[in-house]
Amino acid sequence: MKGDTELIKTLNSLLADELTAINQYMVHSEMCGNWGYAKLHKHLEKRAITEMKHAEKLIGRILFLEGLPTVSVLNKISIGADVPKQLVNDHAAEAGAIKAYNDAIIQAGEVKDYATRDFLQGILNDEDAHIDEIEELQDQVSQMTLPVFLATQVKE
Repeated sequence: MKGDTELIKTLNSLLADELTAINQYMVHSEMCGNWGYAKLHKHLEKRAITEMKHAEKLIGRILFLEGLPTVSVLNKISIGADVPKQLVNDHAAEAGAIKAYNDAIIQAGEVKDYATRDFLQGILNDEDAHIDEIEELQDQVSQMTLPVFLATQVKE
């Protein structure tokens, strides 16, 4: 099925966002693992895997719409030097993703590609859950203090 050219460009832009998120989350995950924060390591690794699944789905949708997936483009990756900075950077990435998916959903509706709109809604739901998880961790840091929070992340 031939898809709307501009919508395919938007899907490729979303794909670049997902590929960037995978890299950012994997680096943050490995940093946390290196620091001995096993729970955070696993949590971030799981989020990176979810982003990989989003990328895979976007590639499939682009191909279905007879577009060519662009997998060679990454956006700026923001690596945090410590856990609070990682959370701030990850929150910004998820907020950007939520805005981009909302805009893409509107665009898909405008070109009457309701299947793509519904497909994007599913990914948006995951991104909403991600930002909620990040805010939960930030709240824990704030309420417990950073040293106590990090002590809870050592063992899985």
